[in-house]
Amino acid sequence: MEAWIGLMSGTSMDGIDAVLVSFQNNTVHIHASHTTPYPDQIRHRLLAASQNHAAPDEIGELDTLVGTLFAQAANDVIQTSGFDRATIRAIGSHGQTLRHQPSGTAPFSIQIGNPSVVSEVNNITTVADFRRRDMAAGGQGAPLVPAFHKAFFSSETENRCILNLGGIANITWLPASTTAPATGFDTGPANALMDAWCLDQTGLPFDSDGHWAREGSVNEELLEDMLSDAYFSKAPPKSTGKERFNLDWVKTLVGRHPEIPTEDIQRTLLQLTVNSVVNQLPETKDVRIYVCGGGARNPLLMEELGKALPEASLSLTSELGVDPQMVEPVAFAWLAKQAFEGKPGNLPDVTGAAGPRILGAIYPA
Repeated sequence: MEAWIGLMSGTSMDGIDAVLVSFQNNTVHIHASHTTPYPDQIRHRLLAASQNHAAPDEIGELDTLVGTLFAQAANDVIQTSGFDRATIRAIGSHGQTLRHQPSGTAPFSIQIGNPSVVSEVNNITTVADFRRRDMAAGGQGAPLVPAFHKAFFSSETENRCILNLGGIANITWLPASTTAPATGFDTGPANALMDAWCLDQTGLPFDSDGHWAREGSVNEELLEDMLSDAYFSKAPPKSTGKERFNLDWVKTLVGRHPEIPTEDIQRTLLQLTVNSVVNQLPETKDVRIYVCGGGARNPLLMEELGKALPEASLSLTSELGVDPQMVEPVAFAWLAKQAFEGKPGNLPDVTGAAGPRILGAIYPA
């Protein structure tokens, strides 16, 4: 059996999700999964670097250190699976995004986590650098996972939406019609701002189960001010990250509304995620929404999404056979497979690229 490994760390920068999978008869078979948390010191350095607070030497060191951690994550999932390394065709490594600037005169996207280290340590061919070819073709370089969603989660009988609630939220719209294209884009922040505010105010990396947010109330004036950000009304294709939605963004807006209790700000940030997603859905009726990403584990966030979407059906991607936390690493395993087979990995209708492109650079074992 031919197997593939997918490695992913998102904008939350909390750790590396690794999965060992095979793809048979248009079905995903997950044989093992593993999450490797970032050491606190590395996470703090990554967060600082993502906000342009890093010299070239710091970025170079982090590239090697993160590459070593990605290599260890791949090795750990192999050990967990019991698979023979010889049956693993390749590792698809997304890396850790430090900066994503898809617009301007010289668009770029930076993912660190040296893939040569991943390949060398595991003696397995590694595919990485998935975003830049799409950007070279005029695309956003993100989101890339919608191509995987289309391949494995589409239905001919119902409209489906895959909602990823990572650090950034993104949607993939999968119409039942075989003539309508799949579309998708980043809607804005999901966990990124809630995590940043929680860390700044409490010292905790995230608001576990939304308990702190439950203590607060939505401040409607602050929420309205947040939703006035031009990104939310921008037409797709579009993508974003912590370079736009970060702690400074929150504090700038909070500064216009003094004396709001900190827990009310946390609750308002959660509502921002809900409203910005719902406001940008192509339809909210006759659609089944499947949620994945870390936000799927926040009961309050899921409750509020349900309230805001009374005429939609809200489920988890586990009902489609893929654990909500492992959808993205599985997608990058599949993207590695696409690269090996000389097949495109992007959806031009999503990214805005000039056409389908084979994504990723191959680093041989």
